[in-house]
Amino acid sequence: MIISWDWLKQYVDLDLPLEDVTTRLTMSGLNLETTEPAGSDFAIDLEVTSNRPDCLGHLGIAREVAVLFGKTLKVPAAAPKTVAETAASATSVAIECPDLCPQYHARVLRGVKVGPSPAWLRQRLETVGIASVNNVVDVTNYVMLECGQPLHAFDFDRLDGKKIVVRRAQAGEKLQAIDHKEYALTPEMCVIADGKRPVAIAGVMGGATTEIESSTKNVLIEAAAFAPLTVRNTARKLNLHSPSSYRFERALDPAGPDWASRRCCELILEIAGGELLAGSVAVGQTVVAERPPIALRFAQFRRILGIEIPISEAASILESLGCRQVGPVGADTAEFAPPTFRRDLSREIDLIEEVARIHGYEQIPDDVLVPLCSSAKTRRDRVTDRVRDTLTAAGFFEAVTLSFVAAEQRALFTPHGDRPALEVVHSSRRHENLLRQSLVPSLLASRRENERHGVFHAQLFEVAKVYLAADSSKPETQNEPWTISLVGGQSYQELKGVVELLARRVAPHAAVRVRPSDVGQFVPGRGAEVLLDGELWGWLGELDRSAVSALDLRDSVCVAELNLHVLEARADLVPKAQPLPQFQAVTRDLNFVLDETVHWSDLEQVVRSAAGPLLETVAFGGQYRGKQIPEQKKSYVVTLGYRSHERTLTGDEVDAAQQAVIAACGQKLAATLRA
Repeated sequence: MIISWDWLKQYVDLDLPLEDVTTRLTMSGLNLETTEPAGSDFAIDLEVTSNRPDCLGHLGIAREVAVLFGKTLKVPAAAPKTVAETAASATSVAIECPDLCPQYHARVLRGVKVGPSPAWLRQRLETVGIASVNNVVDVTNYVMLECGQPLHAFDFDRLDGKKIVVRRAQAGEKLQAIDHKEYALTPEMCVIADGKRPVAIAGVMGGATTEIESSTKNVLIEAAAFAPLTVRNTARKLNLHSPSSYRFERALDPAGPDWASRRCCELILEIAGGELLAGSVAVGQTVVAERPPIALRFAQFRRILGIEIPISEAASILESLGCRQVGPVGADTAEFAPPTFRRDLSREIDLIEEVARIHGYEQIPDDVLVPLCSSAKTRRDRVTDRVRDTLTAAGFFEAVTLSFVAAEQRALFTPHGDRPALEVVHSSRRHENLLRQSLVPSLLASRRENERHGVFHAQLFEVAKVYLAADSSKPETQNEPWTISLVGGQSYQELKGVVELLARRVAPHAAVRVRPSDVGQFVPGRGAEVLLDGELWGWLGELDRSAVSALDLRDSVCVAELNLHVLEARADLVPKAQPLPQFQAVTRDLNFVLDETVHWSDLEQVVRSAAGPLLETVAFGGQYRGKQIPEQKKSYVVTLGYRSHERTLTGDEVDAAQQAVIAACGQKLAATLRA
């Protein structure tokens, strides 16, 4: 927000050096960016945070200065003279979309003389970077920069039917704005229309057909309130941003339109002459309800700030900021109703912050004792810490990538199938505007960047959210699940080992299983769904060359994507001592010949169910296809480990278990032992 030093003096007596004022403003939350000379004036650029739209005008800054230095704020009366004829007899206003435009004020001036603005007005606008257009348009800009409420002036004689209709745009409608560019409108946009066509894009920019020109005699002044989201979406979709849209996006004072329209007409009468019809045509929620009071406990100053602030000073600060005292100030508590222009004041802590910043943060000693309590990591924090420790120990580096991806990037890995993409159509990122539904594409792009800089074989992981849906009826775990993704150059078996290691480190009692996956980006036969205790945990596999080539990656890549919530639910992060085995294990191999359609997961499941209680481990020992194996057949080597915690096993016990496994595999999978 750029303000004029001379302009600021109109509202508060400033007999102080400029540097003192900007320093205090910075210390109170309005950070000084730059101060530039502008002729005999100074242009002061202040950083105004998005929760303080009341400071997007000179009056808002002047109010802060007046409170900080104990000065009196001088607000113009905004009491223009009117004629007997009423505005309601000359025009009408209808709001067809109250959800997008809660209130609208229209005032009518007749017989104005459009021409150049006086020197003082041009100079003030030029100081803050606004070019002069003509006296009427300049006044609308001046009042916006004065109080923060945008306005618009229409050539009243060019309004069809001499009326205003606030509505949604119709499909196919177009509007030539005052920048003389044509914009295609869509039904979710709010427009200001006359009896025939749109004449302005609500909250963003007026139309060229009704703009103020030298021939204009009669003027309709608009002051309205628009829903911040519709203005933001419209401005972004049309890539059309203005000082008005910047302010409307930040939820302005609902009591502002009436004062601003009166002030605007007052200045137009002063500068351009003419006459103002009595009253305004006000439609919508023009009666602004008072804010509910907030209880303030004065003991909280000592507890939170560590210092005592006198009750009288705290009450005086809040009242000077516009808060209304409700009832008497007691020895312990008081109630204050925030003003309508301070939407950011809603809790007791907000009032405490206001008192603290005006009293002065520098008044709080460095060694003040403030009671603190220790915080504890959540279960998820501890799980993600264990995940990070495990993966970095396995040779992976953690990456942090953006939440947005491009359409072609998203297509690199789609484990969730044809789930519709969540597109941010109004994003300033016109290309990468899809919310990611997998972390893998972004990690692949990071691996490519590493290769381009000469770092090959980068093994990366990320723990972050993906965005699958925007359904408020579903829990977060379905809409925005936390995900663990890995990308590396290992083989499928090696990456599967890393996934199993991760499960053992976080959930040592959970069983990891895999089954064939139908994810289209995996090499056939080298992709799997990963199950944790029978629940789908994620996906693991080697990417097809088409996906790798799309990013111009040099080597083959294996990836894994796992659901953090599934792992967290089974996490056992406190290790428990287990006695070492007292009796040795017995290891046996079985080499089965099976049909090509039988997967390792099928074989493993049958082996585990048939081997009995002595079975301790089942491991993949190898796979073979060749001359000694019939066509459409393959062989799997299964390594089985048997152990008893009570005695040494006998050969007969192990043989019996082996025979049970052979029989079950033959019966259920038509497996035969390879000679």
